[in-house]
Amino acid sequence: MSDAGSAAASPTPSVATNEPDKMLFWGCFIALITTAFGFITRGFLIGTWEAEFDLDKAESGRLLGIGIWPFAVSIIGFSLFIDKIGYKLAMIMAFLGHIIWACMGVYAYMISTGDSPDKELAYQLLYWGSLILALGNGTVEAFINPVVATMFNREKTKWLNILHAGWPGGLVIAGIIVIFMGELPWGYKVGIIAAPALLYFLILITRTFPAQERVASGVSYREMLAEFGILGAIIVGFLVTLQLIDFASAGGNEVSAGTKYAFIGIGVAIVAVFGAYTKSMGRLLLFFLVLIMMPLATTEIGTDGWITGIMEGTFEMSPAEVEAAGGMDNVTVSGGKAYSMHPGWILIYTSAIMMVLRFFAGPIVHTLSPLGLLCGSCVLAIAGLYWLSTAEAAVIFAAATLYAFGKTFFWPTMLGVVAEQTPRGGALTLNAISGIGMLAVGTLGFPYIGALQAENQIEAVSSSEVAKKVPGLVEDGKLTTTSEESVYEIIKYTQISDSELKEVLDKNADEQTKEKIATVREKANQRSLADMTIFPIIMLVAYLILIGYFKSRGGYQAEVLTGHAAEDAEFTGGVEGPADM
Repeated sequence: MSDAGSAAASPTPSVATNEPDKMLFWGCFIALITTAFGFITRGFLIGTWEAEFDLDKAESGRLLGIGIWPFAVSIIGFSLFIDKIGYKLAMIMAFLGHIIWACMGVYAYMISTGDSPDKELAYQLLYWGSLILALGNGTVEAFINPVVATMFNREKTKWLNILHAGWPGGLVIAGIIVIFMGELPWGYKVGIIAAPALLYFLILITRTFPAQERVASGVSYREMLAEFGILGAIIVGFLVTLQLIDFASAGGNEVSAGTKYAFIGIGVAIVAVFGAYTKSMGRLLLFFLVLIMMPLATTEIGTDGWITGIMEGTFEMSPAEVEAAGGMDNVTVSGGKAYSMHPGWILIYTSAIMMVLRFFAGPIVHTLSPLGLLCGSCVLAIAGLYWLSTAEAAVIFAAATLYAFGKTFFWPTMLGVVAEQTPRGGALTLNAISGIGMLAVGTLGFPYIGALQAENQIEAVSSSEVAKKVPGLVEDGKLTTTSEESVYEIIKYTQISDSELKEVLDKNADEQTKEKIATVREKANQRSLADMTIFPIIMLVAYLILIGYFKSRGGYQAEVLTGHAAEDAEFTGGVEGPADM
């Protein structure tokens, strides 16, 4: 059974000869733009929410993460049965997720700033609304990726890159809108997602969706699951277990041993059921690609989620600088702070570069090959992130340019490689790798980057000459106002205790000293970008291993299902059926 408004109403189509429906493609494109609206508005507002709800960096990372990792639940979950329920129903459910988030976010603002504010309820609305947003975002990718890979089955990598230009395009559009909204209440900024959501719904509700390539080619459901196999299920089970433990902790409550074992049991059950049904370990090549996707997602999505907050210290102006500029009316103001330039422009700038480059992915991929392109991208990302960690003033944009060129092709080219190497996996393998990437960055990536910032703040303050002069603040080269924390009981870190720091400073420091220490903390966050180069370094090593593997087999070859040849394989040579690894 396929989509009620799709090819099922007519004789089974030949996926190789169908004329692509460009209106359907652009509807999918706008749906992806909508997911970016939700992502960037939350990223821009995280600093505001930190202050309003008194969150530390790791807690902020958890709030960012809840808007990311549920993506994996919906994209992987829908991939298991989307060919049964149809793409159109998935689209409708994604639309509902986006509209519900807009309503919850706006209401959270209203009760947080009303005559009788309820901060706890407002935060809970943001937290759970972010979860619904993420489920909607995952549902979008659950249908757009297989739809586009099916419509353009001869040029998958090219058109998946063009499709995913919608992501940075949405970041640019929404980012500019939010910046020019200035000091308008953050509830308005959350609500802007409703506009693109309504647009893609109106376009797609009238379109006919194609039968997925795997279905039209006669590959069975069991064969599709076997491509993912037990190895893929192990990764999903592990990450899901971590997230369930965090859910039970509710951001800080103690989780009993019995509850932890119950969640571990759920993770084991996921693997056991999947293994019993498929009786397959899965493709080793796909398992390797899934492992690579975890640092890839953290490099791109994790950095994008944190970059605005990380760069705030670089652009924030001191009271003296504001006075010299003629007052607050003559500077950029965001979240009550004055900036020489809105820190969000860095993300908008890099996203604009990504959007343009992805439209020209076809010739680049055919020149370098997918793996060659990914290796080059890693080198540029490493250099760009490291440069960004120390760059100042206009040089920041030069470093950001290098980083943008590096991250541009990561996500869609990986999807292209998966689509070319595991076509029998259909919607599942194509979407599962995205889902696992998002699950990894939501459960581990965002909190880890937050923890990096916390550690860098401690190092910067403890070595600051200003802090050393404050009695009782630094002893034997160590900051005294710190506390030990952990996330998911895996990521352990030390952070500055704001309450203890305030107590010491109130007793022993004047306002000027307090401001200087606050500036040291903010600027320390930028150094975290250098630490994050470890992710593209791991990726680079992995891609070099893959290049060596394919070279030993005669070169990279795109697999094609019987009945058509892939034009993406022109530079590699196509091979029908599965190839083992």
